[in-house]
Amino acid sequence: MTSRPEGSDEGGSPAEPESLVCARCGTQAEGPQPTWTFSVENGIRHYFCDACSRENLRAIEGRLDSAWW
Repeated sequence: MTSRPEGSDEGGSPAEPESLVCARCGTQAEGPQPTWTFSVENGIRHYFCDACSRENLRAIEGRLDSAWW
């Protein structure tokens, strides 16, 4: 789970990049990770590394409405 530091504004100066941590295995991202996925559960964003996403693809797709596939 990641969040903005206290006191940061959304529209002013550019924010520092967030450090992503996989919610499943704990892998920490180094730099931008375009292959990572995320889900929003109870209003909280959870990030998943590409390895965990691939390993759990069937479970992820199983939760999507049929219109998505």
